[in-house]
Parts: sequence; C-alpha cells; structure tokens
Amino acid sequence: MKRRGSGGFTLVEMLASMAVAAIVLPVAMQGVSLALTLSGQAKRELEAAQLARAKVAELTSTGAWQTAELSGDFGEECPEYRWRGQLTEYDGATLQQLDVNVTWTARGRERAVTLTTLVYVPGL
Repeated sequence: MKRRGSGGFTLVEMLASMAVAAIVLPVAMQGVSLALTLSGQAKRELEAAQLARAKVAELTSTGAWQTAELSGDFGEECPEYRWRGQLTEYDGATLQQLDVNVTWTARGRERAVTLTTLVYVPGL
C-alpha cells in the first residue's frame, strides 16, 4: 500500500495560520508603536530634567538667581526647551525656595519638568 505524502500544509492549515496572523499582527504592531511613543516621551523628560538640573546648578553657583531674569531658553543646542524660575519664601528667615520649570511641546501638548531647591539668603 502506498502512503500519501505529508510534506506540505493543507489549504485549511494555511487559512487558519493566515487568520491567526491577521488577528495577532495588528495588536503586536500597536504594542510596538506604543512602546516607541513612550520611549520618546521618557527621553524628552530625561533631557528636560538634566537641563533643569544644569540650570539650577548654574543659578545657585553663580548667585544669578538673585539678580538675573529667571526665564529663557537653552539656545541652539536645545531650541525646543524653555525654562522659567520662581522664588518663593520658605521659612521666613534665611531660606527661599527656587523652582526651575523646563517646558516643551510634544504631540500638541505642553509638557513640563520642575526641579526645586532651597537657597540661602544671608540677612533676609
């Protein structure tokens, strides 16, 4: 008795695998798209936090928080980011709170990262 060849796939098996692929592929692609979007957002937040940290260090080390205008941009290196500083009373004696807010626009919405530190004001 001669045996039939079993080297290939049947039409039903091929159709079933195509149906499964048609269901799974769009979901997988949506997951990849979401992951890429979130990684881009995380990258921008990290950049903004690093810029805020650098601006706080600059303002506090030079004392510019007392005399300079507390707003601006980061020049040609990071043109999409802007910063704004704000001083508020902290303890009423010799400390003030310095907030540095870095903003940027992503996907039509304004995003922001704020870094806060305390600064000493002698003779306040």
